[in-house]
Amino acid sequence: MGIITRSAANNITTGGVILPAGINDASVASITDLAQVSAGDGITLISSQTASSSASLSFTSGIDSTYRTYMFKFYNCHPATDGAELQFNFSTDGGSNYNVTKTTTMIVTYHSENDADTSLYYQTADDLAQSTAYQNLVVDIGNGTDESASGTLTLFQPSSTTYVKHFLSNSNWYHNGDYSMNAYVGGYANTTSAINAIRFQMSTGNIDAGTIYMYGIA
Repeated sequence: MGIITRSAANNITTGGVILPAGINDASVASITDLAQVSAGDGITLISSQTASSSASLSFTSGIDSTYRTYMFKFYNCHPATDGAELQFNFSTDGGSNYNVTKTTTMIVTYHSENDADTSLYYQTADDLAQSTAYQNLVVDIGNGTDESASGTLTLFQPSSTTYVKHFLSNSNWYHNGDYSMNAYVGGYANTTSAINAIRFQMSTGNIDAGTIYMYGIA
């Protein structure tokens, strides 16, 4: 057995795993193909929208069968009106109408800045039962200069024409009563039509500031 072969064998476990000592600049430089790695896997930024006293932020292109999952990241969404809710709705006609039927749930936790008040509860007032209304992601956002909401909304297989479209969201925000609040929203769009657009807005007033990024997940 040659020196190179013995060296390689000494750095491979009985399970076939290459030990760190078996990898060096020379061995890495000689790699020409990684058969088990798919170039299409991962997260891809598709587009973004930035609010500036905007009535809404809409994504009307890029939601198609290219990706199985779409993720929306919203950062520092700041309302013009104190106590507004950040909400969303889907479209199946490219954004002409945002009125998809949804059934949802919402769980909220909060903790006051003075450490005097905490809670975990089901937010009955903000769930939907076969409703075409906008779904709230966060509630009662403060409009002070340092107050805003950030979080994630994930939409699964929006292009399916067989199944309903599931979605999940987790958000945190500065409540207008000096609370840190966190919400989990889940549900499904009860349609077998492909969802191809989404709109975000405040329940009242404009989105004064904030950015939303749309990613595709292979």
